[in-house]
Amino acid sequence: MSLKLGISTPSNLWSLEYEARQTTLARIQEAGFDHLFMADHVSFRDGSGTDGFVEVAALSQLNPELGVMISIYLLPLRHPLPVARQLATMARIAPGRMIFGVGVGGEDRHEIEVCGVDPKTRGLRANESLDIIKDLLAGNEVSFQGEIFNIEAARIRPIPKTPIPIIVGGRSNAALARTARYGDGWIGVWCSTSRYAEALAQIDNECAEAEREPPEWLHGYQTWLGIDANADIARTAVAGAMESFYHIPFDRFERYTPYGTPEQVAEQLAPYAEKGCRLFNLKVVTHDPADEVDLGAATKAHLEKLVG
Repeated sequence: MSLKLGISTPSNLWSLEYEARQTTLARIQEAGFDHLFMADHVSFRDGSGTDGFVEVAALSQLNPELGVMISIYLLPLRHPLPVARQLATMARIAPGRMIFGVGVGGEDRHEIEVCGVDPKTRGLRANESLDIIKDLLAGNEVSFQGEIFNIEAARIRPIPKTPIPIIVGGRSNAALARTARYGDGWIGVWCSTSRYAEALAQIDNECAEAEREPPEWLHGYQTWLGIDANADIARTAVAGAMESFYHIPFDRFERYTPYGTPEQVAEQLAPYAEKGCRLFNLKVVTHDPADEVDLGAATKAHLEKLVG
C-alpha cells in the first residue's frame, strides 16, 4: 500500500478570501498531499473547537480532488443515526474522498459532561455507535437494543457507493480492541515507535480472536510538528501552539513532537513508516502561518525519500 499524507487545515485558511482559499488548497494538492484533516471539538478547555463535519464539507467543495478526514471525531458525544446520515451525505458530495477518524476524547472531561454524557460510558457509546453506523451504511435496516442506544427499524438512504474508511484513534488497549472489531485502521498519537509496533501487533491478535477477516489495514500516525530553518524557532512555535490549545506544559509532549528543519522532522517520522504506518497526518506549526504549506510540503518530500 502506498503512503498517504495529510496536512491539517492551514491555521489562516478561514481568514482568507474565497479565491485565496482555493489557491491554498491547490498548492496543497500540487505538493502531493492526499488529504486535509481537522480535529473535532464541541467545547474544548476554554470553549474552543471546530465541528468536524461542517469543516470537511466546506473543504471538500474548495477543491474537487483533495481528500478530507476528520481526525478525530468525538463519536460518544453524538447519536449514531445523525452521524450515519452525515457520512452518507459526505459520500454524495465528495465521493471516495473522505476518511472518518473516530475516538472517545477524554483530555477535557468537562467537554464530555457539558454534552450530557457520562465520561465513564464513552467507550461503550462509541462501540454501540460503530455497530449501528456500519450496519446502516451497509444498507441494512437496523434494530438495535444496547445499554446506551435503542433503535427500531432505522434506515439510511442512499448508501455510499464507495465505503468510507473508519480509522480509530486512541492510545488505550480499548482503542486497539475497537480498531480490531470495527476499524479499517488505527491512528496513533504521542507514542514511541516501539509502542506503535506493539499496538499494530495487538490489533492483529485481537482481530484474529474476534474471528474478523482483517481489512487491508490503513494504520496511521498523527502528530504536531514544529518546522523552521532554525530548530529553536521551530520548538518555540510548536510549544506555544500546543500549550495554548491543550493548556498543558510542552514538556509533557516534547519527546513525541518532532521539530526542526524539514529534513530533521522527516528523519524523526520515518521510523513510524518502518513499523507499519501507512498514513501520516501532519499538524504543521511554523513561526509564520503563511509558511505552513510550503514547509509541510518540504517535510513531506524528505519523508517520502526516506521511506521510499
